[in-house]
Amino acid sequence: MAIEIEKKYRLTDEQRDVVIARLNTLNAESFDAVFEVNTIYRSPRLEQDRAILRLRRIGDRSILTYKKRLASPSAIKHQLEEETEIENGDVMENILAKLGLTPSIIYEKRRTVWKYSETEIALDELPFGKFMEIEGTEENIKVVERELRIENLPAEESTYVGLTHKLGVRNGELIEARFAPERTD
Repeated sequence: MAIEIEKKYRLTDEQRDVVIARLNTLNAESFDAVFEVNTIYRSPRLEQDRAILRLRRIGDRSILTYKKRLASPSAIKHQLEEETEIENGDVMENILAKLGLTPSIIYEKRRTVWKYSETEIALDELPFGKFMEIEGTEENIKVVERELRIENLPAEESTYVGLTHKLGVRNGELIEARFAPERTD
């Protein structure tokens, strides 16, 4: 099982602009922005293990991910993570339903990824705010913090799942954080 190591920060619009300018100055490699719909499935077993199962959709792609957060004394999160690309997200949803797993949270996200100094830097926009995640080794995360000049930026301890649970809109048993539909008039 792979271990994901990352640190998350909440950003203001101004902080995000400064980070982007700094990434450009550092010649970090950027990739096209993507729009994601993330569906979190829960079950008694997953809750007992303090784990989640996520089905992420990005356009025609679907990725199934199992995550379990490990205890960490620092703001840098360590999580067990297993993920695989799924050929058909609709079929996967049906399989999960037949296994008794039901969606509990859905959140949308706009993400732009940058690669720099052996890390992946994700600039995320969710309906409840803007965030940045730096993923890599603890040492590389600290290097990137220094080079981005964000050493004093406080970490966001909550996961997107936790933030959606707190700030999302309840729709029956489902909690959602979705962007408002764009107007066409």
